[in-house]
Amino acid sequence: MAGGNIMEEKLSVAMFGQKRLSREGGIEIVVKELCTRMARDGCRVTCYNRSGHHVSGAKYDRDIEYKGIWQKSVPTIEKKGLAAVSASFVAALLSALGNYDVVHIHAEGPAFFAWLPRMFGKRVIVTIHGIDWQREKWKSGFGSKFIRQGEKNAVKYADEIIVLSKRVRDYFKETYGRETRFIPNGVNRPEVLNAEQITAEFGLSKDSYILYLGRLVPEKGIRYLIEAFKRVKTDKKLVIAGGASDTDSFADELKKLAQDDDRIIFTGFVQGQLLDELYSNAYVYTLPSDLEGMPLSLLEAMSYGNCCLVSDIPECTEVVEDKALIFKKSDAGDLQAKLQDSCDHPENVMRLKKQAENFICEKYDWDDVVKKTLKLYRRE
Repeated sequence: MAGGNIMEEKLSVAMFGQKRLSREGGIEIVVKELCTRMARDGCRVTCYNRSGHHVSGAKYDRDIEYKGIWQKSVPTIEKKGLAAVSASFVAALLSALGNYDVVHIHAEGPAFFAWLPRMFGKRVIVTIHGIDWQREKWKSGFGSKFIRQGEKNAVKYADEIIVLSKRVRDYFKETYGRETRFIPNGVNRPEVLNAEQITAEFGLSKDSYILYLGRLVPEKGIRYLIEAFKRVKTDKKLVIAGGASDTDSFADELKKLAQDDDRIIFTGFVQGQLLDELYSNAYVYTLPSDLEGMPLSLLEAMSYGNCCLVSDIPECTEVVEDKALIFKKSDAGDLQAKLQDSCDHPENVMRLKKQAENFICEKYDWDDVVKKTLKLYRRE
């Protein structure tokens, strides 16, 4: 173990599993929040990021600086299915050989290599962001087998496993008899912005649109969101904000589905002021997912004081409790009815908006998440 007694000394931590420190996906946001706070609190943090490009193009690669965090790009085979495997192997090797007290691995695929840092006496923590082999893009073949083995290796080699939802905690207990630590994600209390940039770019104003914000992937339920919205009688727009992941064919399919309804707007990947304005001015935020780990965009949407409409999967209902509208997963008819109802009854929407921000910011606090995570690092 590097550094003797890690209780008194500043911890040296390596993290991998994220693409890079960015807003590309939930894992990337979690790693960024954890690392910036740990570095602020005096930890020495190294992030092993994938080389290659941001999901929405090279221009986003170097947009943000990170204070006090060492970022190292690892060689990555840029081929679907191999990017994560190749990057994780190199990151695992470097973190095993480096002078670290703790190696924190994010997601089931990268956890395949948990044995490497463990073999070199490192304390290994794995965060399971969701049961990834169930995801559409990994349903068959090598990807699914690799990720399932990653899950088993996490059980076998990790000193501690962190889970983000109670369903996943139960899954590990029932499947492997393995206890895990439930530490859900946090959220920051944001500054609510007026509609300026979104008006200039997309003609949007406060409460004039229903918002989906996230990656454009099948398991997020966007296909039937579009189908449901097309049948809703309203002047409000549907804004679908987010970049495609891996391939653009699904995004193209969605655009084709939406092409005969000019109320539906695709913004592409958004960040910075545009993102903040979209969250700040939405009438309703919707997350129609069939599958989620811990839906960060939902926490963010509620932190801006949004009325949210979510599918009834436990990962969403655990978060919102009775402070949001809920519809039956995968049921376009029920989603249509709930969308229509929210457009027809603004008083219900306003009531939920008023409750959302304080409820969510008190329930999920990043500083609290970091405190609990550091306790695991230190075996407290």
